[in-house]
Amino acid sequence: MPDTAVRLPDPAVEARLARLDELLAGLESAPGPAAREALESVTLLTEVYGEALARVLDHADEQLRERLADDELLGHLLVLHSLHPETVERRAARAVERLRPAVRERGGDLEWAGVEGQVARVRVSTGGGCGSGCGGGSSDVTAAVRAAVLAAAPELDAVEPVTAERRAAPAFVPLTTLTRRTAPRPQEPR
Repeated sequence: MPDTAVRLPDPAVEARLARLDELLAGLESAPGPAAREALESVTLLTEVYGEALARVLDHADEQLRERLADDELLGHLLVLHSLHPETVERRAARAVERLRPAVRERGGDLEWAGVEGQVARVRVSTGGGCGSGCGGGSSDVTAAVRAAVLAAAPELDAVEPVTAERRAAPAFVPLTTLTRRTAPRPQEPR
């Protein structure tokens, strides 16, 4: 089958989604039956497209389901229609793992800590190896983590950082130093 359909690059899709948000916000605040009917039309169309997407998934094998879920745009549509094959926790954890190499490059680290209720928890530690010229402190890392996790799992209400605890190395004192007494030194004559 020839590929004659015009495909939109991701920036064009993002621009259209932003414009759609603007138009829907305008319709929601507009008075009158025409605005209500326009919103109802969008809702009905969304429901029908959601059903079509569900039917595609019904016919897809596991490998295709994974490929569809990994596509950013399709993944968001699957979430929108409650069809995503991965759990909320798994999607959020994968978002953290995708960010982890960039944070490690800057001397920090991220570790997925789980979901409590509707809140994702991530251990965040920032490295001190950069000095002051690096930019991107813990608040930048936390903001990036929050954005990535909520994009992957918008069902969550929040993302909270859990400060990575710095544990001091246990003090080790050899037993011989506690039990051995040193003989007093003889004093030298003056």
